[in-house]
Amino acid sequence: MWSTLKSCSLAVCLFVFLFVVVGAGLHLKPTGAFLAALSGSFLVVHGVNRWGGAGANLQAGQRREVEAGPRTYRKYCRDQ
Repeated sequence: MWSTLKSCSLAVCLFVFLFVVVGAGLHLKPTGAFLAALSGSFLVVHGVNRWGGAGANLQAGQRREVEAGPRTYRKYCRDQ
């Protein structure tokens, strides 16, 4: 629960920061600053998730051997 609250509060702070900086720096109207901050927040969060990994899941993206009956297969596990 705390990690979800922390993530949401960081996203809100990022949105407010981008709203103020982009709106004041580019001299946009409030609607334009809102749309820029909204799209910028999603892009920054997506970029951080791609660059820093998907969070506490350290084993995602590794290959593992999976036994299925008498045979052993190599499986690319992304969602574990």
